[in-house]
Amino acid sequence: MNADPTTSQDTVPPAVDPLHGQPHQIVERDGVRYTLLGTAHISQASIDAVRAAIDSGAYDTVAVELDAGRLQSLSDPDALARMDIVKVLRDGKTHLFAANLALAAYQRRLAEQLGVEPGAELKAAVSEARARDLPVHLIDREVGLTFRRAMQQLGWWGRAKTGAGILLAMVGDEEIGEDDIEKLKGGDVLESSFGEFAAHSPALYESVIAERDRYMAANLRDAGQGARHVLAVVGAGHLPGLARHLREDGTPPQAVRSELEAVQERKRFPWFTLALSVFVVGGFAWGFWQGGLDVGSDLVVQWVLATGLLGALGCAIAGGHPLSILAAFIASPLTPLHPALASGTISALVEATLRKPTYADFMALRDDVQTVKGWWRNGVARVLLNFFLTSLGTAIGVWTGGLRMLGRLVG
Repeated sequence: MNADPTTSQDTVPPAVDPLHGQPHQIVERDGVRYTLLGTAHISQASIDAVRAAIDSGAYDTVAVELDAGRLQSLSDPDALARMDIVKVLRDGKTHLFAANLALAAYQRRLAEQLGVEPGAELKAAVSEARARDLPVHLIDREVGLTFRRAMQQLGWWGRAKTGAGILLAMVGDEEIGEDDIEKLKGGDVLESSFGEFAAHSPALYESVIAERDRYMAANLRDAGQGARHVLAVVGAGHLPGLARHLREDGTPPQAVRSELEAVQERKRFPWFTLALSVFVVGGFAWGFWQGGLDVGSDLVVQWVLATGLLGALGCAIAGGHPLSILAAFIASPLTPLHPALASGTISALVEATLRKPTYADFMALRDDVQTVKGWWRNGVARVLLNFFLTSLGTAIGVWTGGLRMLGRLVG
């Protein structure tokens, strides 16, 4: 293995060097020359440099810092609007769907504020390479995996802050701050976007930046098989880490991908859920045993009314369909017993099935959520409101019902 890192101080005259003045590094490994071109995701100069580099004819393979989903969103901005929200709810991906909406809203705000579409240079790299019939490799990790791995690194408070940040990013309309714009000049739209979702965190940095450096380096090694000179177009912030891993990492690429695509299932025993279930069921059993049918049935009725009514109230406040409200009422008393019975998911699923959001709802989402009426008018926003408010109502109902039951048991 021959590693020869080279930076932008080349001897080629500026007039014929398309990379002159652009941050880049060159690494030679296993007989392949890798040119890593660092770009700013909001720079017209980066777009021009990418096009000039590919048009120079010096490269036989092009790799870009994209995954299939992000490329589709860049090439077809309306793709998100064609998602099946019913399937999203059934698959338990509501939070991930909300994160994608927030990312889309953030990128739209950037485009409106700065006049340059974030990631346009990556889109240009793919277009130019395909126009010249060059192999194109998408080397980045899928956004959903990055998000899930980032979340598993955070504690409950970090996840709560991230969830709140996602909601604010979806509805926010303020200008992007100077700090975030500087990050984008450094070249990573995901880092800047996740920065809005949660405070600066080593755990988030590890998943959003450092892991992706190693992941992309592994994919670059695969992209280099059968090639002589590979151009890799990546955010400038990835240059040092990507070059280091490309030079030094000896782990087989497939093993690296397997490691960095794994999402750990929660191994902690659900003590709180189990304790709550035992408390509720045990309370009913104690009531029937000690007080007979009257006391036991009274405890059941109080629990059902406390949880069911408040869950249904949350759904009603969200403007839910009458059958969605009924579903919330039925599911809320059962929610503490099993995650699959979560009232927010069930009521939102019924809502999305009965009033399936239209293409126009998706397209108007960001504008509609700027007003109170818009949240209830837009089909997508109403389903999300249904999910969150029903879940909130049920949570309040569980605590209220639990306290009332405890009072009866010790009274």
